[in-house]
Amino acid sequence: MASTLRTSSIGVLSSRHHSPPSIYSLSLTKGKVSVSKFWGGIGFHGVKEKSQFSVLSVATGINSPQQIQRIVSKERQRPVYPFSAIVGQDEMKLCLLLNVIDPKIGGVMIMGDRGTGKSTTVRSLVDLLPEIKVVAGDPYNSDPEDPEFMSIEVRERVLKGEQLEVVFSKINMVDLPLGATEDRVCGTIDIEKALTEGVKAFEPGLLAKANRGILYVDEVNLLDDHLVDVLLDSAASGWNTVEREGISIAHPARFILIGSGNPEEGELRPQLLDRFGMHAQVGTVREAELRVKIVEERGRFDKNPKEFRDSYEAEQEKLQQEITSARSFLASVEIDHELKVKISQVCADLNVDGLRGDIVTNRAAKALSALKGRDRVSAEDIAIVIPNCLRHRLRKDPLESIDSGLLVIEKFYEVFR
Repeated sequence: MASTLRTSSIGVLSSRHHSPPSIYSLSLTKGKVSVSKFWGGIGFHGVKEKSQFSVLSVATGINSPQQIQRIVSKERQRPVYPFSAIVGQDEMKLCLLLNVIDPKIGGVMIMGDRGTGKSTTVRSLVDLLPEIKVVAGDPYNSDPEDPEFMSIEVRERVLKGEQLEVVFSKINMVDLPLGATEDRVCGTIDIEKALTEGVKAFEPGLLAKANRGILYVDEVNLLDDHLVDVLLDSAASGWNTVEREGISIAHPARFILIGSGNPEEGELRPQLLDRFGMHAQVGTVREAELRVKIVEERGRFDKNPKEFRDSYEAEQEKLQQEITSARSFLASVEIDHELKVKISQVCADLNVDGLRGDIVTNRAAKALSALKGRDRVSAEDIAIVIPNCLRHRLRKDPLESIDSGLLVIEKFYEVFR
């Protein structure tokens, strides 16, 4: 029987309101949150048993069970280092922000030395991710308005004229561990339903959860080749197709692919590198004062994570508002035809295979312009993003190393002069 833990007693007094305040009591059970509404000054009492959940007190000022759900979810998460508190590494942070603003950029590959904050920075994005509309109860996070991001089941419901229940949900960030199996990534047959009900049912995997979100692979250069092939197929088509144990199913799998790794442990195949929209190079900080500041900030976070996060709350909220504003403003940003021609000229002169380099550079420049609050892309915007968009596409031989970006910059100034 699932254990239950209710909040400790809370007394509420209100002198400003004639009517008693609205209170929600909170009951946490394993995997479930129950909310009951009461009126007036109330003391909450409950039986305390063994439980995995922490005690959370909820008083006035909370107006809906949905808000309580969000508070519970936030309180139960492990503390994440604030994005705004990360010192230096501006190139990596910019690439991540641009991908959040425009997911169609296609993700970012972060390569650099050990201990330079690659994983910490990526995971700190969780606090900044905006909310999106999703179909309630759909395991694939289907978009209720865009058929391109709808699962087959939701499309059929739309064609039948059914009214879709829509909820707001934060963009998912899914971690893909190196030891994950193909069944866990792609999805497989639901064994529980097969044994209990005798029916063939599909159990969605990590690619389903990552649809319309972020798929993060730490040490991506150490990932098994067969999982790399799965990611390549899904990233290229935007769909995951599963054929096994008599089940044939396809579902949308459009995600921002973020990978990080240390080049000393091995390089990625050129085919996989090309799937990443942008490439960020991270180096060790050499300035002594900056290193001391990073150590001190990390010490403060380890000592008291909540107090440290609270000290950066205003900066986090400001950055989140800038991202939300840029996402809504992105569609109105224009780029002159002359600049588009020059971008393509740079790609052609550098002998970049395919057209992904052209497309990604255009998208990244527009996202940067939207982040700055401008409706027209400038040559300066292109100069900032073009090395990150092209340098990993210059590598033809798996034994070659990735260019630092100097070759791209030289060609840029030669074409844009």
